[in-house]
Amino acid sequence: MSAHASRQPTGDSDLSSGPGQTAPPADGTPGTAGGATDRKVIDGSGRSAHRFWSSRRIPAALAALLSAVAVGFLLYDVIAVRAGRDAMRWRRRLAEELATRPLDDVWMIVGAAVAMVLGLWLFLLAVTPGLRRLLPMRQPTGISGTEDVRAGLDRRAAALVLRDRAMRVSGVQSAQVDVGRRKVRARARAHFRDLEEVRADLDAELGEAMASLGLARQPTLAVRVHRPKKG
Repeated sequence: MSAHASRQPTGDSDLSSGPGQTAPPADGTPGTAGGATDRKVIDGSGRSAHRFWSSRRIPAALAALLSAVAVGFLLYDVIAVRAGRDAMRWRRRLAEELATRPLDDVWMIVGAAVAMVLGLWLFLLAVTPGLRRLLPMRQPTGISGTEDVRAGLDRRAAALVLRDRAMRVSGVQSAQVDVGRRKVRARARAHFRDLEEVRADLDAELGEAMASLGLARQPTLAVRVHRPKKG
């Protein structure tokens, strides 16, 4: 998710910083390193903050619809056979192909591969949270009745907030901010002031802004500042 804004041009040169230091959260809890891979982090209340789970309505509906159609056709044909009618041509053909084709036949391998890919896709949908655009926020402390309250911040909204804060820094002509789950990348163009000073001010301003967002996991910050080329 990214946000972009601009003012006006001059000058030349380039400066890039590696991952910057982010300011500590408002409650003094140290941020989690950006390389962390587990989905649970500890919020300000000492409880683990889990990611939000997607309901997966479309994949679930498609899987249910296809399963219902396949089972319906098979059940209809079984009932028809029990009632004294001949089995449908497709079921006779399928039974014949399965009985006569060897396991190393190309169509058997293709069919097995497709079934395996679909099964793996459904399994991954079932065990992964989804909703990557939502960043979990810290739960408030010292307020009764908030134990079961969970809040999330949209990554695009966070990017807009950080971009607006970056534009407040003196010397910044334009800024673009990409907010990921573990890392925030900020790119800015400076049309006056020393690039090193602009980068330091951006580090401080964006670090403070990220701490004020109240995220359960504090992402790492990487800032890049450059001056637009003349002409």
